[in-house]
Amino acid sequence: MTCTTPTVLWNDSCAIGELTYAIERGAVGATANPVIVGEVLKKEWDLWKERIPQIIREMPTATEDEVTWRLIEEMSVRGAALLRPAFEESGGHNGRLSIQTDPRLYRDSQRILEQALHFDTLAPNMIVKIPVVGAGLQAIEEVTYRGVSINATVSFTVPQAIAVGEAVERGLRRREGEGKDIGSMGPVCTIMVGRLDNWLKVVAEQQNIITNPGYLEWAGVAVMKKAYRIYKERGYRLRLLSAAFRNHMHWSEFIGGDVVISPPHLWQKRFNASDVKVVPRMQEPVAAEIVDGLYLKFADFRRAYDEDGMTVTEFEAFGATRRTLRQFIAAYAELVRLMRDYMIPG
Repeated sequence: MTCTTPTVLWNDSCAIGELTYAIERGAVGATANPVIVGEVLKKEWDLWKERIPQIIREMPTATEDEVTWRLIEEMSVRGAALLRPAFEESGGHNGRLSIQTDPRLYRDSQRILEQALHFDTLAPNMIVKIPVVGAGLQAIEEVTYRGVSINATVSFTVPQAIAVGEAVERGLRRREGEGKDIGSMGPVCTIMVGRLDNWLKVVAEQQNIITNPGYLEWAGVAVMKKAYRIYKERGYRLRLLSAAFRNHMHWSEFIGGDVVISPPHLWQKRFNASDVKVVPRMQEPVAAEIVDGLYLKFADFRRAYDEDGMTVTEFEAFGATRRTLRQFIAAYAELVRLMRDYMIPG
C-alpha cells in the first residue's frame, strides 16, 4: 500500500518496539493518547520502571499531574525521534508523533491552546491532538495560525470533519496573509471510524433496532468516504486519518486515497498476514442499500452522515463523543493513580 498508492501508514502507538516494526514496513507517523500511554507502560515496563522514580526525584515539588505529563512527554519525544528521518524527507508532511492535549480540558480553548503550543516545542516533528468540540475547534484555528500542525481527534462524523477543515483553512489563511510559512505543516483530521460503528451498535441495543448486522460494520466507512469526497471538492489542505479499527474495511476500503491509515500493532500484523488484496477502493462508494438501511433506521447515523447533521454546539453531546471523552479522561486518571503509587507508596 505505502509503495503503490498515495495512502500512508501511521502506527496507532508510541511503543518503541511496535513503532519500530511499523517503520520497517513503511510507517511514517505514530500517535499517543492516555489509553495508548497506559498500554505502552504495560508492554514496555522494563523501559520505564526505573525512569519513573527518576522523574519523581528530578521534580521534588511536582504534583501527580506534573509527573504524569512529564512521562507522557518523554514517551512522545522518544517516539518522535524514530520518525525524524521520515519528517525531514517529507518536509514535514509526514514523520510526526501525535501527542494529545489533556482530555479534561475539552471545554477550555485557552488552556488547550497553551498546552498545544508547549507540546510543539518538545520536538520539531510533533503534531498535536485536539478534540473536535466547540472549544477544541477554536483552539484548532488559533494553533494552526501559530504554525502548529494539528491532529483533530474525538471525531466521528462528516459535520465534525467539515468543521475541522474550515477551522484549519481559516488558520492557514490568516498565517498566509501575514507571509508566514505553511509549507512545512502537516495537519490531519482523524475519523474514529470504528467508534462510530460501536456507538450505533449501542443505539441498536438501547432502541431495539433490528437491522442487517453487517450494515453496522460500514457506518464509519461511509462517513469516511463521504468526508473524503467533500475534502477533495473543497480543497481543504489537510488529510483525513482513519483510526479505531474494528474490521479490515477500516483499512482496505480506504486504500488509494490521499489519506492516513493508523492501525494499532495487532491490526497491522493481521493485515500483513491476511489475503485481502491491496487494491484502490477509496473511490468505490458504499452500497446504496447499506447507506439507506443505516440512514432510515438510525437518527445518529443521519447526524453523522449529513453535512449539516449537527451543529458545532451539538458535537459534545453526540454519543460517541461522550463515550470517548469519558474513556480518555478515565485512562488519564489511571495514569495519575499509577504515579501516585510511586510518589506515595501504600
